[in-house]
Amino acid sequence: MVNKLSVKIGVLFFGFIVIIESLLFFILYINLENDRIDEVMGGLLARGNSHRDVLESKFDQTTMEHVSLMESASEFIVVITDEAGNVLESSEHVDSEMMQVIQLSEGTAIAKKGEVVEDQWKDSMYIATDSPITINDKHKGHVFMFAHTSYVKKIVDQLSNQFVVISVITVLLTIVAILILSRVITLPLIRMKEATEKLSLGENKVELTTSRQDELGELANSITKLSNDLEEMKQARNEFLASIAHELRTPLTYIKGYADIINRQDLSQKEVVEYAGVIREEAEQLTALIKQLFDLAKMDQHNFVIEKQHVKLCSIIQKVLERMQPVFDEKQLSIKVFCGQHITAFIDPERMQQVLMNILDNARKHSRTGGSVSVSVVDEPNEVVVIIKDEGEGIPAADLPYIFDRLYRVEKSRSRKSGGIGLGLSIAKEIVESHGGSIHIESEQRAGTKVRIHLSKR
Repeated sequence: MVNKLSVKIGVLFFGFIVIIESLLFFILYINLENDRIDEVMGGLLARGNSHRDVLESKFDQTTMEHVSLMESASEFIVVITDEAGNVLESSEHVDSEMMQVIQLSEGTAIAKKGEVVEDQWKDSMYIATDSPITINDKHKGHVFMFAHTSYVKKIVDQLSNQFVVISVITVLLTIVAILILSRVITLPLIRMKEATEKLSLGENKVELTTSRQDELGELANSITKLSNDLEEMKQARNEFLASIAHELRTPLTYIKGYADIINRQDLSQKEVVEYAGVIREEAEQLTALIKQLFDLAKMDQHNFVIEKQHVKLCSIIQKVLERMQPVFDEKQLSIKVFCGQHITAFIDPERMQQVLMNILDNARKHSRTGGSVSVSVVDEPNEVVVIIKDEGEGIPAADLPYIFDRLYRVEKSRSRKSGGIGLGLSIAKEIVESHGGSIHIESEQRAGTKVRIHLSKR
C-alpha cells in the first residue's frame, strides 16, 4: 500500500501543501490578532477621549457621576482623577493594579489625543488608556479607561477557534483534492501498467484513452502505437514464417520427388540427366533463398557489414551486365547504358552489385520479349542517382506502397520462376539505406517501371 504511486504522490503533495498552508495561516493569524487588539485599544482610547471631551465642557461632580454611571453598565472601567492623581470618580472600585497604572502615568507628558498606557494584555490584569483633561490650557486631570485583559483574551480565543475550524476544513478539503488529483494522475498510469503487462504476456492489442493533450496522453499514444506495431509485427512474422515455410517446402518437395524418381530402375539415361538437372536447379533456388534469409537476419541484427570506398559506378554496372547478359539474351532484351566514366560514389562495390542484380533481374522478368532496359547514371553536386527503367507490365498503384515489404508479391499466384520469392527488393532497400542512400520506384501498368537509387558521393 505504501509503495503505491498514488500514496506517494498524495503524501508528497499533502506535506508540501500543509507546510505552505501552516505558514500562511500563521502569518494571517498574527496579523489578524494584532489588528483585533489594536481595534480594542483604539476603541478604548476613543471612549476615554469622548468622556474627556464631555468633562472639558463641564468639569463638575454631576458630570463625573454621569460618566461613571454610563460605564458601569459596560465591560469597561472609567477612573477620573485630578491633576495630582487623586481619584475623583470611578465606575468600579479602584484596585491596586489600577492605582499602579495611574501612579506610573503621573509626571509623564501625555499628548492631547491621549495614549495607551498599558498594552501587555498577556501578562497584566488590565489594559488602559489615558486621556488628559485640559481646560483653558490648564491641566485639570485624567480620564483613565480600563478593560480586563480577559476581554481581549476572549476576542483572541474566538479568533483562534475560528482559525482552528477553518484549518480543519482546509485540511479536509486538501485531502479530498489530493485524493482526486493523485487519482487523476495515477489512474492513466495504472491503466498503462496493465496494458504493458498484457503486452508482456503476448496480448499485443491494447487500447488506451488518448484524448489527453499532456505528457500522459503522449505516453498513452506511444503505448497504443507500440501495441499496434507489435500486432502488425506479429502478423507480419506469421505471414513471413508461413511464406518461408512454403518457399522451403516447394524446392524440397521437388528434390525429394525427383530423387525418388531417379532411383527407379526403368529410367533412361536422358531422363536421369533431366531429373538431376531439376534437382540441381531446385537446390540452387533453395541455396539462394537461404542466403537471402541470412542477409536479412544480419541486417536485422545490425551485423550486415558495409565496407564503403570511392569507386567508379560504370565499372560496377558493366560487371553486373556481363554476368546477366545471357539471361537478357534469352528474352531478346536490349540494354542501354548512359554513364560517364568519371562518375564515382562512396559505396560497397560488392553490396551494390547485389542491389543492381536484384533490380535488373526484376526488370528482366517483367519485361516483354524483345523489349529494352536502360541504366542511366546522373551526377548531382552531392549525390549520384542511378535510374533503371524497363518497358514491362508495370506495377498496380495499389501495390506500390508495399513493394519493398518482405515476401510481398504483386501477383499473388505467380510462381517463383516468374516472380521470385519477394525478398530481392527488400534486401536492395536495406543495402541502399545502410549506405545512407534511398531507393524509390515509379511505375504505371503497361507502361513500365522506373527505379531511382540515390547514393552519396562521399
